[in-house]
Amino acid sequence: MADELTVLDGNTFFVSDRAGDVEAGEMANGFFHADMRHLSDWRLLVDGRPVHVLTSRTVDYYSASVFGTLASVSVGENPPISIRRDRFIAGGVHEDLTVQNHSDHPLTVAIEVQYGADFADLFEVKDHKPKRGQLRTELGNHTATMMYSRDAFRRDTVVGFSDEFQVGERSARIELHLLPRGTWQTCIDVVPVADGTENRLHHGERTFGNPKPNMPTTFEQWMAQAPTLETDNDVLRHTYRQSLIDLAALRFRPLKDLSFSLPAAGLPWFMALFGRDSLITAYQALPFQPHLARTSLEALTALQATGFDDFRDAEPGKILHELRRGELTMLGERPHSPYYGTHDATPLFLILLDEYERWTGERDFVNTLKPAAMKALEWIERHGDPDGDGYLEYQTRSTEGLVNQCWKDSWNSILFSDGTVAQGPIATCEIQGYAYDARIRTARLAREVWDDPALADRLESEAAALRERFNRDYWIEARGHYAIALDGEKRQVDAMSSNVGHLLWSGIVPKDRAASLVKRLMSPEMFTGWGIRTMSARDAGYNPIEYHNGTVWPHDTAFVAEGMRRYGHREQASHLALMVIQAAEAFAYRLPEVFAGFSRDETGAPVEYPTASRPQAWAAGAPLLALRTALGLDVVDGKLQIDPHLSDGWGQVRLEKIPVGAREPAALRR
Repeated sequence: MADELTVLDGNTFFVSDRAGDVEAGEMANGFFHADMRHLSDWRLLVDGRPVHVLTSRTVDYYSASVFGTLASVSVGENPPISIRRDRFIAGGVHEDLTVQNHSDHPLTVAIEVQYGADFADLFEVKDHKPKRGQLRTELGNHTATMMYSRDAFRRDTVVGFSDEFQVGERSARIELHLLPRGTWQTCIDVVPVADGTENRLHHGERTFGNPKPNMPTTFEQWMAQAPTLETDNDVLRHTYRQSLIDLAALRFRPLKDLSFSLPAAGLPWFMALFGRDSLITAYQALPFQPHLARTSLEALTALQATGFDDFRDAEPGKILHELRRGELTMLGERPHSPYYGTHDATPLFLILLDEYERWTGERDFVNTLKPAAMKALEWIERHGDPDGDGYLEYQTRSTEGLVNQCWKDSWNSILFSDGTVAQGPIATCEIQGYAYDARIRTARLAREVWDDPALADRLESEAAALRERFNRDYWIEARGHYAIALDGEKRQVDAMSSNVGHLLWSGIVPKDRAASLVKRLMSPEMFTGWGIRTMSARDAGYNPIEYHNGTVWPHDTAFVAEGMRRYGHREQASHLALMVIQAAEAFAYRLPEVFAGFSRDETGAPVEYPTASRPQAWAAGAPLLALRTALGLDVVDGKLQIDPHLSDGWGQVRLEKIPVGAREPAALRR
């Protein structure tokens, strides 16, 4: 996205070229609101030609500025006109347009703004599907309202100009007569209308550095609430700040009456509520922005499945995978209202609930979520294990469902070592680890918070049985690692994958096997020098630019490092955590969702994956978890435990104002 100009506010975003323009039909470009494209064509022409860009930059995540001149500029040709576009986004879009005459003579300049809206559902953009509804435009008092309707579904885009413009169905025009050294300014508003509600950016919010997105906490408050990092490690300092900025940019409120906000999963395809992504990101951010966890738990509880729905892969107690608001979902053609095709979000919900109580001590809140936790447990014990073998296995029942419902959810992500695609129902190894950890953590809540020792005893007994059974059925002695999954015939899917690192994080691995797993994960077949490959370079399915079969995912590597810390392998954990942060330098300190799995020795720098989301929530959270791993941050009995182990390259680190419960924020220096 190096040549793109992007501004965003939660699930509303605007992606353009460097000039601020959008050409109709370009993938993921345009102004999107609530999963639909409200502008697919947006161009500024000066004297009939696009602006020649001098400088284009994002000022804040919600604002951008473009400085340009006439297209006739060339060597020896210095146009006397400059053009500036300032763009702001907070629900709606506002643009300030400034044209200056730098000569001593009066000049005439023609300004034209072209616009169009295809109202493509985000799924239609991805799949190149045509629209089936009705498009029309109505002209009003200096406004053009583009409307789309199909059956009972409707969306509008209102584009408003000052009274100087001549407004038409596809463009607005004005001829400027600029005085010598004169300046002309105007403003343009773009207002998406969804469910009859106008989403307008109010003019009082248009100040660089001080917009007011619809959040209970401003950006300045958000940054001030986070722990303060002081370090002589320049990459760490920049990456930490960028991670906090990206998480702030992705904040939105998918439901009314949430206490705070939660992160959308990632730009451009995943600007929506995702169960797995929200839970993982919130876990990563707990020592830094704990309210993300509370809001994620609130939202996912409100949308927890209550019945069976094959089209949406729903069963009672299950935590959702994805919630969308676009046309295809609202008209029932896609199951995302919400869709429940994830088998790991439900145990992750229980894991986050426990971790949240540890860090915040908010027992009253955790008590209110006990009914949701009990429903989640019932799903784990019944519906998530349809054949009753003690393992969580998935297989979609939906015509529009995901084949794989683990975090590696592409269709070909679960492979045998010879490259054969595993057939379902599939029980991936890390989900069993999550189910183990969920039982252990919920047992602690039952004993210490809910005063239910009988439940605690039962869950601990079930966890012990699962641990013993898992280590018998998933361990591949001949290969020295765990199977990535059991397939539909209960065969071990024997490729070596990063999933085994999540087993260390969950604690399901016996201590006598941990050292060999750490060694294997840090060997050249898995460790690129920047992170852990999703699949071993020795296996037939490996491809360094295949989405889940050889790439490096920062969040994945960060969890592997945290798992190593859990088992006492502090040097390897600290080094791996540092490598995640060092990789960020190649991406302007903003880690992408995924990057290629080429080795550091081969390329010298991380290689981009062609369609990676940036910013992306759990990638932004990865440096935070990496910092926690290196500093050894935990909360035990309501008290912050600090046990740093900084490998060579970390430098000096000071972290202040670490939030723990209602106590004064702690400070850590190393």
